[in-house]
Amino acid sequence: MTYKIYLVEDEENLNSILKMYLEKEGYSIKSFLDGKTAQEQITSAPDLWILDIMLPDINGYTLIKQIKEFDESTPVIFISARNKDLDRVVGLEMGSDDYISKPFLPRELVIKTKRLLELTYGKKNNKHIRVGDYLLDKVTRTISENNKYIELTSKEFDLVLFMVNNSNQAFSREQILTNVWDENYYGSDRVVDDTVRRIRKKMKNIQLDTIYGFGYRMVSE
Repeated sequence: MTYKIYLVEDEENLNSILKMYLEKEGYSIKSFLDGKTAQEQITSAPDLWILDIMLPDINGYTLIKQIKEFDESTPVIFISARNKDLDRVVGLEMGSDDYISKPFLPRELVIKTKRLLELTYGKKNNKHIRVGDYLLDKVTRTISENNKYIELTSKEFDLVLFMVNNSNQAFSREQILTNVWDENYYGSDRVVDDTVRRIRKKMKNIQLDTIYGFGYRMVSE
């Protein structure tokens, strides 16, 4: 799984460096140089926000308040170069999950990011899987997009989960039948096509590609 992280830092050089370090760890990073642009993306529901408190327009306190109002479970790391103790206390009171003071080494932020993601989602992410804009919850067997649930049948969810767990691998219809319906299923393999068609209708941005004359492949980002 690739975690989606939003980084808000108005120092362009630092923003680029932090983005590079985080991307090297395999994270999907969307960075912002001002608070207003970041504010417009709150409903996109990333897995983690990294916020600089001092921004040229909207400060980090305003952003974290709105982020937590939208989804209080979303983890946030605060960055500050002002009164370190005061910012840390106020940030924690407003719901930040961790804090880092300037100046710092980029690797420090990477370590804090990794630890917080593990704490929030689990070391092996046993519960959640992120697929593009979609979040799969294996415990509740639900899929959401930007915090809006998508109603799938049990078999539709099973097929999505199987393909996600085997991203970038091609499977024939027969292989999908065996793994999703089980080998004792008696019926046409066209049931796979029908299920895929319904999934694509409900999850319009899913990258579930057809391999003509063979089957399907889930393309990971």
